[in-house]
Amino acid sequence: MASLMNCSIVSAEQEIFSGKVTMVVAAGSEGDLGILPGHAPLLTGIKAGPVRLKLEDQTEEIFFASGGYLEVQPSGVIVLADTAIRADDIDEAEAKETQERARKLMDEQANEIDFARAESMVADSLGQQRTLEELRKRRR
Repeated sequence: MASLMNCSIVSAEQEIFSGKVTMVVAAGSEGDLGILPGHAPLLTGIKAGPVRLKLEDQTEEIFFASGGYLEVQPSGVIVLADTAIRADDIDEAEAKETQERARKLMDEQANEIDFARAESMVADSLGQQRTLEELRKRRR
């Protein structure tokens, strides 16, 4: 039997996952992270993109996190994200539309606040697209 650890994925609105996992993979601010049971304590930022969980039965679940933090403690792993959703719930057409709207805002460069908001929208939509690509790879 594989070693297990607790994992929670929490957004500003709700906890979307809580359970036992054998591994967590996320896009850290300094590169990809693979967390296994017994990992040293860690607190790091994560970029918008997929968070992959390997479950006790060796299946995988994939989530999108819009960025935030990943914390590893002896009791388990917590992913804290502004927005977190299951990869299956991502609307690909909406993500592409949001990206196009954001790029248009960036081109117009109305002001710094609009540019920063647009830049964030682009990062989120690209992260959602990477999450969908990860989901498709896993289903092959």
